[in-house]
Amino acid sequence: MAAEGQVIAIHTVEAWNQQFESSKTSDRLVVVDFTASWCGPCRFMAPILSDLAKKMPQVLFLKVDVDELPTVAEEWGVEAMPTFIFLKEGKKIDAVVGANRDDLQQKVSLHSSSSVQTA
Repeated sequence: MAAEGQVIAIHTVEAWNQQFESSKTSDRLVVVDFTASWCGPCRFMAPILSDLAKKMPQVLFLKVDVDELPTVAEEWGVEAMPTFIFLKEGKKIDAVVGANRDDLQQKVSLHSSSSVQTA
C-alpha cells in the first residue's frame, strides 16, 4: 500500500476489488486513471496526476493499466485512454476522458470538497 500523496498502481483484479470495496465505506473521493503504457497522452498526464496526489492527500488516486486489467476497464465502460473516473462511496460521480489537465484539476477540486453526489 502506498503512502498518502501517491498514485497507487493496481496490478491485479484482487487489488482493484480490495481498493474498490474499501472505498464504498468512505466518503473519500477516489480518482481512477485508466491508462496504457503505449498511450502518449497518458504519459503526458502521469506527472500531473502525481502532482495532484501530492497536493491533495485527502483524495485516493489509483492507476489501472487497461492492458493489464482489461476486465476492470470493461466493467467501467472505458473506451479511450486516458479516462479518469471519479468515485464516491463506490458510485461513479463523474469522469474526464482525454488528456485535459484543466478539466481534471477542476473536477478533482470540485468533488474533493463537495458532499456526496450521484451523477
